[in-house]
Amino acid sequence: MALKTQKFVLEFERPVVELEEKIHEMREYALSSGLELDDDIKRLEKKAGQLRKEIYSNLTRWQRVQLARHPLRPYTLDYIGHMCSYFEELHGDRHFADDRAIVSGLAQLDEFSVIIIGQQKGRGTKDNLYRNFGMPNPEGYRKALRVMDLAVKFDKPIITLIDTPGAYPGIGAEERGQAEAIARNLFRMARMPVPLINVIIGEGASGGALGIGVGDRILMLENSWYSVISPEGCAAILWRDAAKAPEAAEAMKVSAPDLLELGIVDEIIKEPEGGAHHNTEQAAQIVKEAILRHLRELMQIPRRELLEQRLDKYSKMGSWKE
Repeated sequence: MALKTQKFVLEFERPVVELEEKIHEMREYALSSGLELDDDIKRLEKKAGQLRKEIYSNLTRWQRVQLARHPLRPYTLDYIGHMCSYFEELHGDRHFADDRAIVSGLAQLDEFSVIIIGQQKGRGTKDNLYRNFGMPNPEGYRKALRVMDLAVKFDKPIITLIDTPGAYPGIGAEERGQAEAIARNLFRMARMPVPLINVIIGEGASGGALGIGVGDRILMLENSWYSVISPEGCAAILWRDAAKAPEAAEAMKVSAPDLLELGIVDEIIKEPEGGAHHNTEQAAQIVKEAILRHLRELMQIPRRELLEQRLDKYSKMGSWKE
């Protein structure tokens, strides 16, 4: 794992990564020299495991935001590839273009035939430009809605995977009706008579996340974040200094435990030790199990009751008793 993570290391990860690199070097040296270093390697592996557990069990909100943005973190297509036995991608909004920041299509998830929609970031500069850094344009949200309408037509549950720094804020996007496209999705998703499950797998920023984020169950990976604005944006507004993002993240309560306590999300999905980027296959399996568990529950609920429960769920958000 050291070879993978050393390409990009967050500051708080560095002690673990450096120790893992030493373990790797010891293994290489033992193989080349013929020396018996098994006991020393096992001792260091135990120490690395303890250090990893100590670090990742005491993360600040800002550190979780950093993990959600980790460039090695699995994205939508990674999850689809590991979770689904079949996926047929559907392209285009039938009005303007095919937005590659949104991936959508038909999939087979164990015994369920489903529609999956998710935001897709790129890896590296070229791929990120192709995917517009995971920031959808209006045509992306309209493509998502077109595919959701197919789910309603053929009575298929909808799974959305949320991971975006926000909807694209360019002039062209605004001219083509960015706000209207997101608002229409919110309106329509609230009334779709099929089970809807949202999973926040990384960044859940603002209306960009909400555009595919209305559902009967909202699940959130433990090292993801969800908020109306990024910590940097909040800091720039309140303190006129984006460098105060760590303080903003603490004040905004953007982490999964915060949102579970506030009743925004329904479940926190545990990640592999060290974060989802340490073991993509295991992370995808954990997410798949959570989705299937909720999907089996939702499929048993009569559709009229499902809609009533969805309305009740969102009516309760933001309300409290004194």
